[in-house]
Amino acid sequence: MAKEFISQLKRTHHCNQLTIDDVEAEVVLMGWAQRRRDHGGLIFVDLRDREGITQVVFNPETDQGVHSAAHTIRSEFCLAVRGRVRRRPEGQDNPKLATGQIEVMVEQFEILNPSATPPFLLEDWIDVGETVRLRYRYLDLRRPEMAANLRLRHRAAAAAREYLNRQGFYEVETPFLTRSTPEGARDYLVPSRVNQGRFYALPQSPQLFKQLLMVAGLERYYQIVRCFRDEDLRADRQPEFTQVDLEMSFVDENDVMELTEGLVSAIVAATGRQVQPPFERITYRQAIDRFGLDAPDMRFGLELVDVGDLVADAEFKLFKSAVAGGKTVKAICGRQMASLSRKDLDDLTSFVGNYGAKGLAWIKIKEGRAWQSPIAKFFSDGHQERINDRLEAAEGDVIFFGADTPEVVAESLGRLRLELARRFELADGDQLRLVWVTDFPMLEYDPQAKRMAAMHHPFTSPKPEDLQFLESDPLKVRARAYDLVLNGSEIGGGSIRIHQPELQARVFKALSISDQEAAEKFGFLLEALTYGAPPHGGLALGFDRLVAILAGQPSIREVIAFPKTQKATCPLTDAPGRVDPAQLLELGLRLDA
Repeated sequence: MAKEFISQLKRTHHCNQLTIDDVEAEVVLMGWAQRRRDHGGLIFVDLRDREGITQVVFNPETDQGVHSAAHTIRSEFCLAVRGRVRRRPEGQDNPKLATGQIEVMVEQFEILNPSATPPFLLEDWIDVGETVRLRYRYLDLRRPEMAANLRLRHRAAAAAREYLNRQGFYEVETPFLTRSTPEGARDYLVPSRVNQGRFYALPQSPQLFKQLLMVAGLERYYQIVRCFRDEDLRADRQPEFTQVDLEMSFVDENDVMELTEGLVSAIVAATGRQVQPPFERITYRQAIDRFGLDAPDMRFGLELVDVGDLVADAEFKLFKSAVAGGKTVKAICGRQMASLSRKDLDDLTSFVGNYGAKGLAWIKIKEGRAWQSPIAKFFSDGHQERINDRLEAAEGDVIFFGADTPEVVAESLGRLRLELARRFELADGDQLRLVWVTDFPMLEYDPQAKRMAAMHHPFTSPKPEDLQFLESDPLKVRARAYDLVLNGSEIGGGSIRIHQPELQARVFKALSISDQEAAEKFGFLLEALTYGAPPHGGLALGFDRLVAILAGQPSIREVIAFPKTQKATCPLTDAPGRVDPAQLLELGLRLDA
C-alpha cells in the first residue's frame, strides 16, 4: 500500500461499468465503502461511486498485509483499490446490481480519507427526518437514489438545451439584480451600498427582459434560469427555483404550444420515458366545470356533474334553496367506494370544509340502485332514478354532493376528487397525462386591494374578440394564456404578450395602475414598445416540478441539490443568518429590533 499509489495509477472504471466481459482485467476503482462484511476469511466491501456499486474482495491468500489492513475500513471511508475482475462464485450473483455477476479481487488499496461515523445510514431505504438529511445534505446526496435524481435532472437540462438549440433559439442570460415589479408574489430585496436607500429585487421571472429581447430582434430566446419568490412554501415550491424560460417573436398561441410539446417530449425521452404530442387541450371553463380546478389530473374520472336542474324541485331544502338562490349543486360519483365507513365520510366532510364547503351530502348506492343515506328520504324515486342515470351510478358507488357558490363547489369537490383518488389509488403513477388549459380569464377581482388584478401578469394580451369588454365588463375578457398541466400539477405557463403601447395602457387602466405608476415601474418597457415591437409570446416550464414528477418524487426538494425547508431556511448553512452591524451601516440600514 505505497503512498504513491494514486500518483502512479488512475481510475479505469466507474463502479457500475464492469461486466462478465471484463473478467481477468486489471482495474482501478475509487469511491466510498458503503458497507463492509467480514466472513472470517474473506472481507467484502461494496464500493460505491456516483454511478453504482462494485463488490471488492480482500482475500488473505492474495496478500495477507492487504487483507489485514482491510479490517480498518469502515462505512463511508474514501478508497482507491486495484485488483483483478473475476466471475462471482456460482449462486452468488446479485441481479439488483449492474455489476452483480462479477467482483474485484483486491491486490492493492489505499484509504484516501477515513470518515467519521455518518449520522444516518446512506441507504435508499433510510427512515430519517428531512431536517437531518438537509443538515448533512452532502452525505444525503451520496445515496444512490439522490444521485440518480441529480443525474436525471442533468439529463433533462441537457435535453432542453439541445432541443432549443436545434430550434434556432439563443441562450441569453438576464440580470439577477433588477428592480421590483409586481409578479403576484413578494420580492426578495437587496439593498444597494452604492445607492443607499435604494433596493434591487431578485427576479421572480425574466419576464420584462425577455420581452425586451424580442424588441431587440433576437426572435428566439431561452434560459434555464434561477428565479426567486418570497412566498409561503409547500412541497412544490421553493424561495429559489429553476425554470426553462423561452420567448418567440412573430408567433401565436399554437406556435408556442406546439414547440413546447416538442421540448417536453425531448425532456421526457431523456429520462427514459415517452409522451406523444399533440397534447389534449381544454379551456379554463371546461377544466373548472369538469374537474373543479384549473390544473386537472386527468388520469382518472370522478368528474363533476351539474345536477341543479334535477334537485330544484326536490324536498331537500338545502339543494332547493341553493338552486333558487342562483347557487350551484354538483355531484361526483365514486365508483365502488361504498366501503367508506361513516367515520370516513365524516372525515371527508371535514376535509371539504377546508375549502369553504359548509357540508358534504352523500348517497350510497345499494342493490337495485336504491339509495342509502340520511337524506335519501327527501328524494322521490323519480329524483333518485334521474340522478343515478345522469351520474351513471351503479351498486357499490357513492355519490357526493356540493351545494354553494360556483367557486366553493368547484374548489371543494375538485379537492375531494383528488383525495378520493389518493385513498383509492386511482391515479396510475407510471402514467404521464399532459393537458393544455387555455382561455383563462384575463382579470380577477382582488377583494383586499379592491381592484382588478391580472390572473397571470399585466403583460398578457387579451383575446381580440374580447377587447370590447375591457372597459365595460373586464371580467368577461379572456387572456391569450395557456398552462401546461402534468398529472394534476401545473408545470408551465405562458401567453401571447401585449406588443402595442396603446393596448398596454388600456390594460394598465383596467388594473387601476396610474400613468405615473406605470411610468415609474415599467417606463422602460413602455418606451421599448414604441420602437416597432414585434408580436411575441412565450412560456416558462417549472423545471424542478417537472423533474420531480419524472423522478417519481413527492417533493421538489428531492431533485434540488441544496434546497430550503418549508420555513425557507437551510439547515446545512444555517441561512438566513445574522450579519455584522458594520455591514448594515455600510448599506445605510439599521435594525429596529
